[in-house]
Amino acid sequence: MTVKLSDNALKVLERRYLKKNAEGEVMESAQDLFRRVAHTIAQAEKLYGKKPADIKRIEEDFYSIISNLEFMPNSPTLMNAGRELGQLSACYVLPIEDSMEAIFEALKSASLIHKSGGGTGFSFSRLRPKNSMVKSTGGIASGPVSFMKVFDAATQAVKQGGTRRGANMGILRCDHPDILEFIQCKESNKDITNFNISVSLTDDFMKKLGRAEDYDITDPHTKKPVGRLNTKEVFDLIVKQAHKNGEPGVIFIDRMNEFNPTPFLGEYESTNPCGEQVLLPYESCNLGSINLSLLARESGAKYEIDCDKLKKLTRIAVRFLDNVIDINKFPLKEIEENTKRTRKIGLGVMGWGSLLCRLGIPYDSDEALKLAEKIMSEIVKEARAESKLLAEEKGEFPAFKQSIYAKKNGKMRNATLTTVAPTGTISIIAGPCSSGIEPIFALSYYRNVMDNDKLVEVESVFEEAAKKRGFYSRALMEKIADSGSAKDIAEIPDDVKRIFVTAHDIAPEWHIKMQAVFQKYTDNAVSKTVNFPQEATIDDVKTAYLLAYQMGCKGVTIYRDKSRQEQVLNIGKIEARPAGREKEIAGIKVGPRPRPEVTLGTTTKVSTGCGNLYVTINSDGEGRPFEVFTQMGKAGGCAASQLEAISRLVSLALRSGIDLKSMIEQLKGIRCPSPSWEKGARIFSCADAIARVIEKRLLDKTLHGSPHTDTVYAEKKEEWNIIGVCPDCGGALRHEEGCIKCQACGFTKC
Repeated sequence: MTVKLSDNALKVLERRYLKKNAEGEVMESAQDLFRRVAHTIAQAEKLYGKKPADIKRIEEDFYSIISNLEFMPNSPTLMNAGRELGQLSACYVLPIEDSMEAIFEALKSASLIHKSGGGTGFSFSRLRPKNSMVKSTGGIASGPVSFMKVFDAATQAVKQGGTRRGANMGILRCDHPDILEFIQCKESNKDITNFNISVSLTDDFMKKLGRAEDYDITDPHTKKPVGRLNTKEVFDLIVKQAHKNGEPGVIFIDRMNEFNPTPFLGEYESTNPCGEQVLLPYESCNLGSINLSLLARESGAKYEIDCDKLKKLTRIAVRFLDNVIDINKFPLKEIEENTKRTRKIGLGVMGWGSLLCRLGIPYDSDEALKLAEKIMSEIVKEARAESKLLAEEKGEFPAFKQSIYAKKNGKMRNATLTTVAPTGTISIIAGPCSSGIEPIFALSYYRNVMDNDKLVEVESVFEEAAKKRGFYSRALMEKIADSGSAKDIAEIPDDVKRIFVTAHDIAPEWHIKMQAVFQKYTDNAVSKTVNFPQEATIDDVKTAYLLAYQMGCKGVTIYRDKSRQEQVLNIGKIEARPAGREKEIAGIKVGPRPRPEVTLGTTTKVSTGCGNLYVTINSDGEGRPFEVFTQMGKAGGCAASQLEAISRLVSLALRSGIDLKSMIEQLKGIRCPSPSWEKGARIFSCADAIARVIEKRLLDKTLHGSPHTDTVYAEKKEEWNIIGVCPDCGGALRHEEGCIKCQACGFTKC
């Protein structure tokens, strides 16, 4: 059978998933990969006495749903099943006890997990607060935030098996004495970059918040109150920081523990990096997602849900994920023991936004909420039925008799069954389909950002509708790609605009309503980003956080557009530089023109990864480009000297008659460790920014444009949620599903 994959799916598979030899050459096809995974996971049936013919049948079921792109397991399973590493789980939670030995044991464990391809979650709530006494040494404790920085540095140094980078969740309870420092620990976007952070809010805190009451903060070491804080002031600080740059998120820890299936084993303290998988210490969970976009079947002139197909997919997927537990090579013995004790799995969904478009249902509608309830409740129903069947066939999870299920009828194979996780990379492989339960992120966009050509990719359902309704054209798709949305495009019919809404067309409360409906039928939690426009207020964010609690969500993550790009304006004085001297090259004199008394020019502001760069281009009395000056806000030391060096050499080239295109080619595309996006433009470095200004101002003959106000446009792109540049391919990094990811190549920080 031939596996049908998009060009981008093939690129992602080749980059991250397919086997390679020592020279880096790909040694398997996508079909080989899917067969490898299906065969490996089916071998778990041998442990339970299955006959070879039955095992082969189960393998074919697994292969069918994966190769047809109807179901995808989490990335570590795709990468490692049937290979030497063999680590198949994505999510881990590690405990951190209040001792130096325990802290660094947790750090060692985290490094091993990151190396094998997993992400880790930590609660730092057991660590004694900053400046408290350490009796054993007579010293002073440095506090949770200082140790988070140690974990962050270690994560930076460890790459996950060469395929995924380390990702962490850091959590602190609202009643910890260092909670205010924790809330502000990511004030700078350059601090603790390998962590998502969330505040663990209790029901007691939320009840007192309604009355703006004070509450106790408690030393976790002594278990005694050491002061009081005001709930409103703490909550307002959380909201202020989230409004500023999207963090911290919040988790409602008592609600999570309310649904803890094995409370006798301990209380929940932490989640995985994106917040959707809550686990006990030393537990792991393997995840997988059903591609809902493939559930729509034609019925006359319309589409309807194929419920029989959904049931079948759910049953096979549950068996698959349960088998992963038996095949998995765990990075630590404690993790293997605790994972097998509860056998938690997390079956979720992707392609929800695509499915709604196919059915002609707006995301922000009551009809969409009703359909979400219907689909997720059906998944839970079938998942539990299959787990009961597996329990009869293979035995219930070892902790079953002390679990909440023991009082109910029938056995259970798995303590939890459902999780709505981020699906950034696997939705590209299974695509084109939308991520998780998010709306479609753009109707049309430029996918291959490393190419100079504008290669437009159109959301498949939208393209089909455009051609059917007669308004499709390449020019229109490019026009939509400049914004990603159809709402302001006059050529598109209003009824089509209503159906094909994107993330930023949707009011924040509808994001939360959708999350709440899926949460109702999800054992663990739901990864979802609540999108806000740039102009959203702090009160808007506060309302969303409160609504999430009121509607039964277990946590919430928000992102206000461009909130991680704001920088302080710092303009310095610009001084003229003396002209250079003539040089003789290969017998030909190439010398700069003398400087006139007066020059005229423009100054262009460009937002780079190092700060706001101001590029001034002056011309002589005849209108010929003559010199370039640059000034960086907050620049000093090497930054200032390097910019001055580039400016002098560019000025010398301009005055010496060097071809502009040749000069631009030398500077354009130079990369530094801190690239950025500016109005949809990809800016790799200060040198790259200077080249793009010269290109815009001189080659486009716009030297005498309005000074100080113009912006460089390197490439027009859909720019919502852009927070940086992908380190792998140079594409746009976006905040979506509680994660940072690249739609172009599948890179993710989670």
